[in-house]
Amino acid sequence: MTSSISNVTVIGAGTMGNGIAHVFAMKDYAVVLCDISEAALEKAVATISKNLDRMVAKEKITEDQKAKTLSNITTNTDLASAVSECDLVVEAATENVELKLNIFRQMDEHAPDDAILATNTSSISITKIAAVTKRPAQVIGMHFMNPVPVMKLVEVIRGYSTSDVTLDMIMEASQDLGKIPTEVNDYPGFVANRILMPMINEAIISLHEGVAGVEEIDTVMKLGMAHPMGPLQLADFIGLDVCLSIMNVLYDGFGNPKYAPCPLLVNMVTAGKLGRKSGEGFYKYEKGSKDVVVSESFK
Repeated sequence: MTSSISNVTVIGAGTMGNGIAHVFAMKDYAVVLCDISEAALEKAVATISKNLDRMVAKEKITEDQKAKTLSNITTNTDLASAVSECDLVVEAATENVELKLNIFRQMDEHAPDDAILATNTSSISITKIAAVTKRPAQVIGMHFMNPVPVMKLVEVIRGYSTSDVTLDMIMEASQDLGKIPTEVNDYPGFVANRILMPMINEAIISLHEGVAGVEEIDTVMKLGMAHPMGPLQLADFIGLDVCLSIMNVLYDGFGNPKYAPCPLLVNMVTAGKLGRKSGEGFYKYEKGSKDVVVSESFK
């Protein structure tokens, strides 16, 4: 752990939150994982334990290291007490502007005055989030990639008022986790999603216009562009609701028609076809099966 940060609170126990808690705990930070749902917290700890078991099986860590990692994590359903002694809070709640602003107001009120408030947002303005706090110089974006324990990148987003001290501490903490932090400035979508989401949206437009089928589009990008996963399968993995939310942030932020989300994406989200999380998107996912088949809607 870094000398300046030792106690970390993670807000949100979903996929990203449990992954962030996992990597901090493995590096011996004291982690409080906070969520309003006790069931979500239990599921998150079980997921972390399962992921650690995989690492033990691959001989990447020992049983003792697994036990130590789990012992570094405590859970809490009360945000005020969860952040009361932290050096760093990482918010990893749903990608919803009003929800995040509300959480940051509470974090600002209850966290120690010198604590850094970070957000794992993938597209929402850091400057806008910082503006609802009394410590904008200590607010920063810390955008981890999914799956967090595996992916090396942390996109570190500097808001308008983020201080050099805050930036340096987050860059150091990210490196301490074994990640590669990359500094970017606060514009809609930052770098990762400003480039990725229009590509995914264009793939959906290509499907919508009948240029090619689901598997054909993904095959072209995998074999022709050396992408490990095709854009439509990646959209399912991210969540089509998340993709739509980010496209709307880009569209609202730039006002350029090229960022308008494809009508097919809008309709699929409205119909509840959100990808892997809902069991069906461009592909269909059977629980417990690794087989991926094209959704009946696109055959």
